[in-house]
Amino acid sequence: MDLPLDEEDGTFTNISLADDSERRWGRRRPAAGTARAAGMNAEMDAVEAENQVELEEKTRLINQVLELQHTLEDLSARVDAVKEENLKLKSENQVLGQYIENLMSASSVFQTTDTKSKRK
Repeated sequence: MDLPLDEEDGTFTNISLADDSERRWGRRRPAAGTARAAGMNAEMDAVEAENQVELEEKTRLINQVLELQHTLEDLSARVDAVKEENLKLKSENQVLGQYIENLMSASSVFQTTDTKSKRK
């Protein structure tokens, strides 16, 4: 292999064999630090993606819990309203029952039925 001659001082110019082999094969090997940095970047990207997935899952679960809490509050309010309505209806039924009983005792038709049933 002929080395290029530097015409000014008559010395040969050194050419690195590593550079020559890289040019000859058409590829360059990444430096060890570059490969390590790329690996670390890939790991960091994977960790970030995993963290993003976890964050989205946490957000989804929090929203689901909040929705269930609101549903529970609505159901609890509904139960309270039904209890109040039930007490009101019981009270009205007692009033109506007493009114009907008073009407029956005031009527002669119902009094005779009562006396016949008492005789038996």
